[in-house]
Amino acid sequence: MPKMKSNRGAAKTFRKLGSGKIKRNKAFKSHILTSKSRTRKRNLRKGVILAKADEKRVARMLQ
Repeated sequence: MPKMKSNRGAAKTFRKLGSGKIKRNKAFKSHILTSKSRTRKRNLRKGVILAKADEKRVARMLQ
């Protein structure tokens, strides 16, 4: 049986942490930034842990 290929789009979007959790970046940070407040843009820079409901699906894409 051949090796499983990881989903390349998912591999560039999500990172697996040492604890086994999956980290993602927030959306809405690419354009129309002039209408967003400084505080909002600063908060969008931070990464967040992926929701429990999506964890299994994304982990499978990263195999």
